[in-house]
Amino acid sequence: MSNLFTTLTANAVPSAPFLERPDGRIDTYADLDAHTARYAHALRALGVKAGDRVAVQVEKSPENLYLYLATIRAGAVFLPLNTAYTIRELDYFIGDAGPSLVVCDPMVEEEIAGLIDPMDARVATLDAHGQGTLTDIAESRPSTFATVERAPTDLAAICYTSGTTGRSKGAMLTHGNLASNAATLVELWKFTADDVLIHALPIYHVHGLFVATNVLLMAGGSMIFRPKFDAAEALSLMLRATALMGVPTFYTRLLAQPALTREAVAGMRLFISGSAPLLAEVHRDWSERTSTAILERYGMTETGMNTSNPYDGDRVAGTVGYPLPDVALRIADPETGAPLSTGEIGMIEVKGPNVFAGYWNMPEKTAAEFRPDGFFITGDLGTIDARGYVSIVGRGKDLIISGGFNVYPKEVEEELDALPGVVESAVIGLPHPDLGEGVTAVVATGGKGAFSEEAVIAALKDRLARFKQPRRVLFVDDLPRNAMGKVQKALLREQHKGLYR
Repeated sequence: MSNLFTTLTANAVPSAPFLERPDGRIDTYADLDAHTARYAHALRALGVKAGDRVAVQVEKSPENLYLYLATIRAGAVFLPLNTAYTIRELDYFIGDAGPSLVVCDPMVEEEIAGLIDPMDARVATLDAHGQGTLTDIAESRPSTFATVERAPTDLAAICYTSGTTGRSKGAMLTHGNLASNAATLVELWKFTADDVLIHALPIYHVHGLFVATNVLLMAGGSMIFRPKFDAAEALSLMLRATALMGVPTFYTRLLAQPALTREAVAGMRLFISGSAPLLAEVHRDWSERTSTAILERYGMTETGMNTSNPYDGDRVAGTVGYPLPDVALRIADPETGAPLSTGEIGMIEVKGPNVFAGYWNMPEKTAAEFRPDGFFITGDLGTIDARGYVSIVGRGKDLIISGGFNVYPKEVEEELDALPGVVESAVIGLPHPDLGEGVTAVVATGGKGAFSEEAVIAALKDRLARFKQPRRVLFVDDLPRNAMGKVQKALLREQHKGLYR
């Protein structure tokens, strides 16, 4: 059987600890099996069939994690949605994916019901404490469930990525994609049943859901499960943990803790960073304070992980290491696709069992993102040095990564341009000490009218997820353009690069 659930739990020892809840209670692997069985039965009771989509926008909780596992166990397709998404944004995702079930917080149940009214779908609730109508149904169901058989090519999840033209794309991830990536990372990062992972990442995101959770599960290890990251708490937990997966923000906040010392991390064997570039100075400062080196890797929604710095060997600051053993990676001319030589900058293209099956309901877009020989065009610009280390040097289409989340400027610009009095706008990412990049709006007023930064930010509050909203709004008469009339975002980034210092 190729169901991802079976693959992930193949090494599970029923009596072994799987998850420590925030209140200290321990869920064993036997508990995991029983909880996912009950939720799988609940999904069936709510009309979910194999291949159906289950859209989920709820706060992080163990029950949310079990719902993910139960969904794939039941043969359905898990659709995680960022908890910051507004109802307006959810309207698009739900309309596009056509889920048979939407699981949401009880606070927004009525609004979600309104969205799915024209559809053949149902709503269930799950709050931050793991309580709701879904739990009510699950509690009375059997604690055993016959896992649904799936092929490696069957869909396990759809994860939406922000669209550069304002329309988000649903990346279709198969049971085979997720299983292959987890198996490779377990071996590469040397995870075993003895590992204890501090899990403080969101689980509506590939990093926290498929990398942290799947790798830990496949190794049969345990996790200290926390709803969010708190630097002081994370540091105290390191006395009984072995690994941490985080975004660069985690490490900048840990470095601000006076208690971060070599002794404090003595029991930790691995610190992993991803989802956004780690500054070389953070890498250096961390090594000096702890005598350990952060392992940086590179992945994306469509592929899971593509590269990693070595577990044994030099973890080179400013690079994302080598391609994974089963991933082919090349640097190509962005226009022609012709392979480039060592040291040249070009488009990163990848091919392997980790690469997604395409974009949901977008066959033309899918075809455009793959070369004829099957390589996926990542949209990231990079280079490979003489030692084989890959470096990300830029991003196509001005993608901003803020706090580990992708923000595509076009989506924010469209909302800004719709505001009264705005002639046009340019949204850029500027270096930010905590978030990596701060979303920044440069608004052209044509020399007319008085604008308030606070008023612009307030106007976007209910139109965009919090992570997409500008941290700062700058006003100019006109945006700078080149001879071809294209807005010079590179010039704007250079002019304002010190804004968040």
